[in-house]
Amino acid sequence: MSVVVAKQLVKTYVTGDIKVEAIRGVDFSIEPASFVSFIGPSGSGKTTLLNMIGCLDPPTAGQLQVVGQDIASLNRQDAARFRGEHIGFVFQDFNLIPVLTVFENIEYPLQMVQNWPGEQRKKRVQELLDAVGMGDQGNKYPRQISGGQKQRVAVARALVTNAKLVLADEPTANLDRETANQIIDLMKQMRDEFKTTFVFSTHDQRIVDNVEITFTLEDGILLRQEKVGGGHHA
Repeated sequence: MSVVVAKQLVKTYVTGDIKVEAIRGVDFSIEPASFVSFIGPSGSGKTTLLNMIGCLDPPTAGQLQVVGQDIASLNRQDAARFRGEHIGFVFQDFNLIPVLTVFENIEYPLQMVQNWPGEQRKKRVQELLDAVGMGDQGNKYPRQISGGQKQRVAVARALVTNAKLVLADEPTANLDRETANQIIDLMKQMRDEFKTTFVFSTHDQRIVDNVEITFTLEDGILLRQEKVGGGHHA
């Protein structure tokens, strides 16, 4: 079963008399444990699509199924619950909570959204810290670690709830080349290990070179879908 299926998906924003068609009737599907990216110029609709898939923004028309759930039918509260249970997010500016330690940042979704018991939480968080190569950094605060380490923590936080789908919006934008390559490799490794689907929205050629499928958007229209092959970068 596909992780995401969109049929004639439309998103329109209305401000006063102005109507903007951000997404105009797109169709696509994304398979389990895949590594895919939406690409296209700024304003093409990449982030809008990611926000709809992430249940942050309801579709105006058309169908959108995520992990078997019809998204259009969810009210705000249900959408938030669904998001907390099934979807992880990685952002370009990391979005870590500065007053929480690395450990607490990763633990946060388990505590706030999923209400796991304490012992289970600690075990799961430590597993993820180890998986992303940050096993001994749990007590540090975000200000004490590098950008690349912050993004590792963000990847761990996105995966800690066993999310089947991780949405990554420009996750390498604030990283230098070497660190970006490490984060891309890390995400591929996590995909292989946890069978998680990663969906990117990006301008970064390094990510595009590593995904299996690219969806090219322009002016809210899906121009093409290409198999890239997910080759290794040099």
